Amino acid sequence: MNGRERILAMLEKKPVDRLPLMPVTMMFAGDQAGIRYGEYARDCRALAKAQVHTACKFDFDYVSAISDPAREAADCGATIRYFDDQPPAIDEAEALLLDKGKLLQLKVPDPHGGGRMNDRVRAVELLSSQIGNEKLVEGWVEGPCAEGADLRGINNLMLDFFDDPGFVRDLFAFVIEMELTFAQAQIAAGCELIGVGDAAASLVGPQIYEEFVWPYEKRLVDGLHHLGAKVRLHICGNTNALVAGMGRLGCDMVDLDFMVSLATGRNAMGPEQVLAGNLDPVKVIRNGHPQLIREQVQQCHQEAAPLYIIAAGCEIPRGTPDENIRALRE
Repeated sequence: MNGRERILAMLEKKPVDRLPLMPVTMMFAGDQAGIRYGEYARDCRALAKAQVHTACKFDFDYVSAISDPAREAADCGATIRYFDDQPPAIDEAEALLLDKGKLLQLKVPDPHGGGRMNDRVRAVELLSSQIGNEKLVEGWVEGPCAEGADLRGINNLMLDFFDDPGFVRDLFAFVIEMELTFAQAQIAAGCELIGVGDAAASLVGPQIYEEFVWPYEKRLVDGLHHLGAKVRLHICGNTNALVAGMGRLGCDMVDLDFMVSLATGRNAMGPEQVLAGNLDPVKVIRNGHPQLIREQVQQCHQEAAPLYIIAAGCEIPRGTPDENIRALRE
């Protein structure tokens, strides 16, 4: 089996020759290829080069177009801060929707319009053409809570759940329309899996999650499946109170951060959900040693087996020793 075949078999609950290896790498990948992260995030050619180099060096089973959460917001007109060797950042003090009334004027950006969304589409095209037959190509979109926070400002959004629930629903509906448009362009460019990053959802309690966030995540997941993609849900942070709802979304795979045990995820989501992650990115992956990593992977597999994909709870940190990444593969 090659990497693409291995992941698709796992997601379809078929036998595999070994566990798939799908760690999220962004700054780590840039460093591996000698590419400054500002260039990685803004030039699809640099991203593709770094992803292919890193996946081949460590025998990952996939490559990903993930880089930062500011692509959609940038094309909507948000103020973005760019840095030479760090990820772009959204300036909450100048959030695009500080004035909620501006939502009525927002239009879904064209993913082929030459902006940052288009750069990701082009990255998918490059990854697909360069290595898509061998390794699975993953595209990426933001989830409703994460993108809503990007556009409105995360602190404002958390108050809006109580102060203006109608606005939140209108905002999330706009986000879903935008993300499905963005995903459709990436799928057409060659990706078979769409990652959905909704980290801000980890900051809400189960009542707000079920009332506001879950219905729009579900609409997004169903829409991505309708477009023909597999779906990976990535909500980093403490999601212990949300895992049952996450399991009801119908995602092909769900990442769990190190704060949530795979046993908890398995118990809440049932035996048919493919799980990934849980390894502590800093304590275990970056600062640990190969034997500790092998032991932690064994524990993860025991808790989640048989439907488990090896990954850290979130991004592999830059500065992680090569031997620690090789231990994941071993």
